[in-house]
Amino acid sequence: MKIQFKILPFILALLMFNSCKNNHEDGHNHEAETSAEQPNTAEESHSVTALTDEQIKAAGISYGTIEMKLLTAVLQANGNIKVPNNNKAMITSLYGGVIKSIHVESGKIIAKGQVIATIANPQFIQLQEEYLTINSKITFAEQELQRQTELSEGNAGAKKNLQSITAELNGLKIRKASLFQQIQLMGINPSTINNSNLKTTINVLSPINGVVSTLFAKIGSYVDVAAPIAEIIDNQAMHVDLNIFEKDISNIKLGQSIIFRTINNPDNQYEAVVHTIGSSFENETKSIAVHCDVKGNRKGLIDGMSVVASISLHNILTASVPDAAIVNFEGKDFIFIITDKIPEIEKHEDTDEHGHQHEPKKTENENIKTTNFERIEVLKGVSNMGFTAITPVVTLPENVKIAVKGTFFINAKLVNTGEHEH
Repeated sequence: MKIQFKILPFILALLMFNSCKNNHEDGHNHEAETSAEQPNTAEESHSVTALTDEQIKAAGISYGTIEMKLLTAVLQANGNIKVPNNNKAMITSLYGGVIKSIHVESGKIIAKGQVIATIANPQFIQLQEEYLTINSKITFAEQELQRQTELSEGNAGAKKNLQSITAELNGLKIRKASLFQQIQLMGINPSTINNSNLKTTINVLSPINGVVSTLFAKIGSYVDVAAPIAEIIDNQAMHVDLNIFEKDISNIKLGQSIIFRTINNPDNQYEAVVHTIGSSFENETKSIAVHCDVKGNRKGLIDGMSVVASISLHNILTASVPDAAIVNFEGKDFIFIITDKIPEIEKHEDTDEHGHQHEPKKTENENIKTTNFERIEVLKGVSNMGFTAITPVVTLPENVKIAVKGTFFINAKLVNTGEHEH
């Protein structure tokens, strides 16, 4: 019995030790199970970043809300600037000669009838000389015809002489008419020609109003008949040829307004109105040509330029944000909302080695105020008047506050923080 009393305390102590050990293991396993059951929010937190008031001010970040806006649905189309051939002129001379002077330069605006260049050729003097000679011959022939007529009436002369002089006079008049037209085409008034003012040069005139697009000739160069001296284009007749695909052509109406920009200078905006809609496919494609007359400013537009046009279709009421509120990152579009969620990097700082959350440690910067921004993916819709329609991929709270300026800076801060964390 004495032996039993001595062993009993030892057994009790051993049982208590095992019980404590099991309780400790059970508690540890329970915490592990609880931790395993908790949802993983790391991915969500990686889309959140915090900025101080000083950073927000420096980046020019401002706030707004997602608004319902009446936006105009827009159809985008490609095309080219065109000027009809009827409003283009290739300046040539009906007579060959040497370029004596040039009175225009490329890009200069000129009026119809304005002198483009002067051409010199000895043939010009020969034609005028022959014209003056023909006049003298006609005068003599007319006198001879009158004499022969009088002789014929008195039977004093042969009838064939009268016929001969009549034929000669008719031939001289025909030649005079021919020379008259040739000299007139040279730009010289035949009735003003005399022995003291024979013209050695002729002026080449512009047949239309327009702008000198190309200058081919040089002073001293010889130009043949019909050789180009310059090209004139009347930009007042300029239009835009758009290529509209078959599925969209039903949305195009005569008189419809369009806005277009050139590829090489997208900052400048121009206006045009639909004038003609084609009735056949262009160049074996499924696109139809739509001709639009350019209205207002034409400065900087050149025949053949490529353009991108926006055609207004219809109005829709949709959730919209300012264009500057949307940031594109890795091929997707995002906005930033104000949130109470904590950035992932702060969660790590407030978690102990066992994953337990605790009160944030007090630091010397604890009084610095910050604002948390969450990046939300959106799908873009139509854009008009500085606003773009959006569809968030997740449900957002009503009247949620968003960043409408400085989103590029917020996204850069989020990306840099994520890279630093990893």
